[in-house]
Amino acid sequence: MSQHPDQQPTSPEENRGQVPAGSPVPGTDAGADTPTGADGAMQQRDFGRTGLRVSVVGLGAGQIGEQDVTEAEAARVLGSALDAGVTLIDTAATYGLSEERIGRHVAARRDEFVLSTKGGQALDGHAEWTPGAVTASIDRSLRRTRSERLDIFFLHSCPVDVLRRGDLQDALDDAVAAGKVRVAGYSGDNEHLTYAVESGRFGAIETSINVVDQANLRHVVGTLARDAGLGVIAKRPIANAPWRFAERPVGHYGELYWERFRELGLEAAVAGAEGASGLEWNELALRFTAYAPGVHTAIAGTAKADHLRSNLDAAAGGPLPADVLSAIDRAWERAGSAWPAST
Repeated sequence: MSQHPDQQPTSPEENRGQVPAGSPVPGTDAGADTPTGADGAMQQRDFGRTGLRVSVVGLGAGQIGEQDVTEAEAARVLGSALDAGVTLIDTAATYGLSEERIGRHVAARRDEFVLSTKGGQALDGHAEWTPGAVTASIDRSLRRTRSERLDIFFLHSCPVDVLRRGDLQDALDDAVAAGKVRVAGYSGDNEHLTYAVESGRFGAIETSINVVDQANLRHVVGTLARDAGLGVIAKRPIANAPWRFAERPVGHYGELYWERFRELGLEAAVAGAEGASGLEWNELALRFTAYAPGVHTAIAGTAKADHLRSNLDAAAGGPLPADVLSAIDRAWERAGSAWPAST
């Protein structure tokens, strides 16, 4: 199996509902199509029961908010994404210039994509995780993105003790009723995610899912969220590309995933699978996540149009071969089944 260190996405109790015996191996989705149809158009999926439709691969717009990314680069990757049939762009209030650049460069094409953003932190004199902060964040995101309505607004890593109060959910309900937001969502992991899904107060979730981070997939996304009809965005689909580091990347954002990649022994596990022949790790990882049960779109983060194209080409292979999925599944059951999701 060949390796290619392509770009990585960056990111400035007991769980119920484990995948039962006989369920699809994580990485497969019954009836899932390849991301391009016979006419070459990007395949679209129903986003749960929200009424929205999204592309199999979405654009994670965090990197376009960075100061060292030029306006021309941001405009190019946003336009290229839409031209290629990507219909989900994900951003957040905390992603630097991202929201403003979306508004600046693709507001005229706003009806071509689902816009998801996140917030809830302190703003305009409102303390974080208060109804006032949520409302102010929604209003600011509307202004920045030059939108009349946000398709999805996620509470961004809000802790479970705050979720239990219910007042932030009430503020989201008010925003939906006012037409400012179409779908109220929660972005997070582990017990916080489980509570959010079981509360019945959200229509969408965003969470970490990849070959070395499967807890949310197995305990929530492939079971509880799918049964509830929630729309699901998978973030970190290529796990920060830990295979590109020969030695531990001390202090790097992907250090934990590097440790897990080696503890799982994925290189050796997958090497014995006939279906892995010729696959690069980035492609294998993205296909694992994009076709995982319950996932509707996997967001690939980049500020480069050529990196975006390589992600779309990688996902075009469709679901991974069964022997590759089985090898990943055995490695996870052997070494990773007790690991929580990375936050």
